[in-house]
Amino acid sequence: MKSSLAVLIFAIVAAAASGFGFTGAPLQSAPRVSNANNGASSMVMRARECDLLGKKANRKARVVTFSHKRIHKVQAVNLHWKRYQSDELGRTVRLRLSTKAIKTVAKYGSIDAAARKFGLDLSKF
Repeated sequence: MKSSLAVLIFAIVAAAASGFGFTGAPLQSAPRVSNANNGASSMVMRARECDLLGKKANRKARVVTFSHKRIHKVQAVNLHWKRYQSDELGRTVRLRLSTKAIKTVAKYGSIDAAARKFGLDLSKF
Protein backbone atom coordinates (compact mmCIF):
# COMPACT_ATOMS: atom_id res chain seq x y z
CA MET A 1 0.00 0.00 0.00
CA LYS A 2 2.80 2.39 0.94
CA SER A 3 4.76 1.56 -2.21
CA SER A 4 1.77 2.15 -4.51
CA LEU A 5 1.08 5.45 -2.75
CA ALA A 6 4.73 6.46 -3.17
CA VAL A 7 4.60 5.55 -6.89
CA LEU A 8 1.42 7.59 -7.32
CA ILE A 9 2.93 10.64 -5.61
CA PHE A 10 6.09 10.28 -7.67
CA ALA A 11 4.00 10.12 -10.89
CA ILE A 12 2.08 13.27 -9.94
CA VAL A 13 5.29 15.15 -9.11
CA ALA A 14 6.91 13.98 -12.36
CA ALA A 15 3.87 15.03 -14.41
CA ALA A 16 3.78 18.44 -12.75
CA ALA A 17 7.52 18.90 -13.25
CA SER A 18 7.35 17.92 -16.92
CA GLY A 19 4.95 20.79 -17.57
CA PHE A 20 7.68 23.15 -16.47
CA GLY A 21 11.02 23.55 -18.18
CA PHE A 22 14.38 23.25 -16.49
CA THR A 23 14.01 26.85 -15.33
CA GLY A 24 10.94 26.13 -13.24
CA ALA A 25 8.79 28.59 -15.24
CA PRO A 26 5.69 27.25 -16.97
CA LEU A 27 5.91 26.67 -20.71
CA GLN A 28 4.23 29.31 -22.84
CA SER A 29 2.51 28.77 -26.15
CA ALA A 30 3.77 30.48 -29.28
CA PRO A 31 2.58 34.07 -29.64
CA ARG A 32 -0.39 34.55 -31.94
CA VAL A 33 0.46 36.25 -35.20
CA SER A 34 -2.11 38.72 -36.44
CA ASN A 35 -3.07 38.23 -40.07
CA ALA A 36 -4.49 41.71 -40.46
CA ASN A 37 -2.61 42.36 -43.69
CA ASN A 38 -3.65 39.24 -45.60
CA GLY A 39 -7.11 38.68 -47.06
CA ALA A 40 -8.05 35.65 -44.97
CA SER A 41 -8.77 37.36 -41.66
CA SER A 42 -9.54 40.87 -42.91
CA MET A 43 -12.38 39.75 -45.17
CA VAL A 44 -15.64 41.47 -44.30
CA MET A 45 -19.04 40.10 -45.17
CA ARG A 46 -20.99 42.52 -47.40
CA ALA A 47 -24.69 43.09 -46.97
CA ARG A 48 -26.99 41.73 -49.66
CA GLU A 49 -27.81 45.19 -50.94
CA CYS A 50 -27.83 46.79 -54.40
CA ASP A 51 -24.83 49.11 -54.82
CA LEU A 52 -26.68 51.58 -57.05
CA LEU A 53 -30.26 51.75 -55.75
CA GLY A 54 -29.72 50.48 -52.19
CA LYS A 55 -32.44 47.82 -52.42
CA LYS A 56 -32.52 45.43 -49.45
CA ALA A 57 -34.43 42.27 -48.62
CA ASN A 58 -38.09 42.57 -47.63
CA ARG A 59 -38.20 41.11 -44.14
CA LYS A 60 -41.91 41.81 -43.60
CA ALA A 61 -43.30 39.40 -46.20
CA ARG A 62 -45.92 36.88 -45.08
CA VAL A 63 -47.23 33.60 -46.44
CA VAL A 64 -50.84 32.78 -45.65
CA THR A 65 -51.47 29.03 -45.59
CA PHE A 66 -54.71 27.17 -46.35
CA SER A 67 -55.53 27.11 -42.63
CA HIS A 68 -54.91 30.89 -42.64
CA LYS A 69 -51.73 30.75 -40.57
CA ARG A 70 -49.47 33.71 -41.24
CA ILE A 71 -45.83 32.71 -41.62
CA HIS A 72 -43.10 35.33 -41.98
CA LYS A 73 -40.52 34.92 -44.71
CA VAL A 74 -37.76 36.98 -46.29
CA GLN A 75 -38.00 38.07 -49.91
CA ALA A 76 -34.42 38.42 -51.12
CA VAL A 77 -33.29 40.94 -53.73
CA ASN A 78 -32.33 39.52 -57.12
CA LEU A 79 -28.65 40.58 -57.11
CA HIS A 80 -26.04 40.01 -59.81
CA TRP A 81 -22.36 40.87 -60.12
CA LYS A 82 -21.97 43.12 -63.21
CA ARG A 83 -18.91 44.67 -64.84
CA TYR A 84 -19.28 48.03 -66.58
CA GLN A 85 -16.69 50.12 -68.41
CA SER A 86 -16.49 53.54 -66.78
CA ASP A 87 -15.46 56.27 -69.24
CA GLU A 88 -14.75 58.78 -66.45
CA LEU A 89 -12.44 56.42 -64.54
CA GLY A 90 -11.00 54.77 -67.65
CA ARG A 91 -11.36 51.29 -66.17
CA THR A 92 -13.84 48.53 -65.47
CA VAL A 93 -15.95 48.70 -62.30
CA ARG A 94 -17.55 45.62 -60.76
CA LEU A 95 -20.84 46.23 -58.95
CA ARG A 96 -23.43 44.09 -57.23
CA LEU A 97 -26.68 45.27 -58.79
CA SER A 98 -30.33 44.31 -58.65
CA THR A 99 -32.12 43.56 -61.91
CA LYS A 100 -33.98 46.87 -61.56
CA ALA A 101 -30.61 48.68 -61.32
CA ILE A 102 -29.34 46.88 -64.43
CA LYS A 103 -32.39 48.17 -66.31
CA THR A 104 -31.76 51.65 -64.86
CA VAL A 105 -28.18 51.65 -66.15
CA ALA A 106 -29.45 50.62 -69.57
CA LYS A 107 -31.99 53.47 -69.46
CA TYR A 108 -29.37 56.13 -68.63
CA GLY A 109 -26.98 54.76 -71.25
CA SER A 110 -23.88 54.31 -69.07
CA ILE A 111 -22.87 53.46 -65.55
CA ASP A 112 -21.36 56.94 -65.19
CA ALA A 113 -24.68 58.69 -65.88
CA ALA A 114 -26.59 56.37 -63.54
CA ALA A 115 -23.99 56.84 -60.78
CA ARG A 116 -24.24 60.62 -61.13
CA LYS A 117 -28.04 60.43 -60.91
CA PHE A 118 -27.99 58.34 -57.71
CA GLY A 119 -24.93 59.94 -56.09
CA LEU A 120 -22.65 56.87 -56.25
CA ASP A 121 -18.86 57.23 -56.16
CA LEU A 122 -17.56 54.67 -58.69
CA SER A 123 -13.93 55.06 -57.60
CA LYS A 124 -14.70 52.89 -54.55
CA PHE A 125 -15.52 49.90 -56.76
